[in-house]
Amino acid sequence: MEWNETLFRVGAGERGRVGVLVCHGFGGSPRSVQEVALRLAEVGYTVALPLLTGHGLNPEAMEKSRWIEWTADVERAFIWLKERSGAIFLFGLSMGGTLVLWLAERHPDVAGLITVNPVVRHPRERSMRILGRIGLPRWARAIGNDAKKPGVDEEAYDRIPVRATRQLALLLAAVRRDLSLVRCPALIFSSVTDHVVPPDNRREIYESISSADKTLSELVDSYHVATMDNEKNSVLALTLDFIAAHSES
Repeated sequence: MEWNETLFRVGAGERGRVGVLVCHGFGGSPRSVQEVALRLAEVGYTVALPLLTGHGLNPEAMEKSRWIEWTADVERAFIWLKERSGAIFLFGLSMGGTLVLWLAERHPDVAGLITVNPVVRHPRERSMRILGRIGLPRWARAIGNDAKKPGVDEEAYDRIPVRATRQLALLLAAVRRDLSLVRCPALIFSSVTDHVVPPDNRREIYESISSADKTLSELVDSYHVATMDNEKNSVLALTLDFIAAHSES
């Protein structure tokens, strides 16, 4: 697959009736979660990996995107899965985790939720809102490729439009407000060392969602992009186990 390629693949047999939506993060690309999506498809699940609006092109394209377009992107992918499968699981990295939380808040029939270093709160949200409104400065520093493993390239943008950071702040506030609506089984992966998402996010999410079945799994040998880092195989194995266990229940 190309780094910015989407994946919409219908599975076969029993597993084909189980759908999994996989989502990349802010300023990133499908490359960061492609291994997860391809493995899920390989074992037979019906998989949707959308490309978020403004991503996969250039930073200038992201400058015009809005958070409601990102939620619309994942909603369309969810509907695509709904038309082709029964149980639906959600998997998201970073802001992809935020977006699948947004879906879980609105779709109580979701079978399960897996997030990797999700974000619902950022210490600079106020300045993101203010500076993002006026678009000055135009660019913020890049946040991609935070991995402990040398040579990881998630094909993230090399700079982030400040206007887009305001959209992120608006999304975080919207998702944070309704976290208690999440009731599906949840598996939350969190890197002990993460240079992108503040560590208190994992605890806030875990304590705020209403899921009776929820697990917080710490990653000790990976940074933010854990889906491509030293523990990617563990993340994938536990994800497969989680989906298998909850699609049979």
